[in-house]
Amino acid sequence: MKKASTAYVWFDTEFTSLELDEAHLLQVAVMLTDKDLRRITPPEEDINLYIRLPENAHLSSWVKKNIPDLIKKCQSRAAVPVEEVDAKLTALLDRWCGTPLKTIQKRPVMAGNSIHTDWMLARKFFPDFVSRLHYRLLDVSALKIQWLDLTGGAEFKKDDSKAVKKYFPEADLRRLRQHDACYDIVASAAELAYYRENLLRLG
Repeated sequence: MKKASTAYVWFDTEFTSLELDEAHLLQVAVMLTDKDLRRITPPEEDINLYIRLPENAHLSSWVKKNIPDLIKKCQSRAAVPVEEVDAKLTALLDRWCGTPLKTIQKRPVMAGNSIHTDWMLARKFFPDFVSRLHYRLLDVSALKIQWLDLTGGAEFKKDDSKAVKKYFPEADLRRLRQHDACYDIVASAAELAYYRENLLRLG
């Protein structure tokens, strides 16, 4: 019998530029669920950190225009040095997933939308955290592409808070706001539930 994933590590970052080799992190958010999208961690255990921005960091024009409030937080005393974030992320996995695990197939799987981008940044800035994870990634965007291309069905609207709550009932939207990494991980879990439900109907 094939073993199911031990956990999904819902992971999202905000960063300064799409030029990833030069990008600095602004925010990181993490939530843990099991394969059935039930929370492993209570909401208060989710990680949502604003990362201290170096004074010489280049900011893309999109970042300056669309997330100026986030930039201010990353320049404030509330921001955390990036070097400290790796330890916080690693501690979360070690506490709730029983990591580190020598058998890579038993490690938790990073999940999210376009997760390869976040994975690349995590490998750069959070090596201990990444060393606890499976080499496979659960990219909700891949399911989205298949759903739209093969069925022509309606795309899940991540900015629709009612839809997010419907498909991920454990989301506490009172604590979250849209266009934020912490909101995005919850919306991504809801989106996966949406595609799962509708794809199963086709079978």
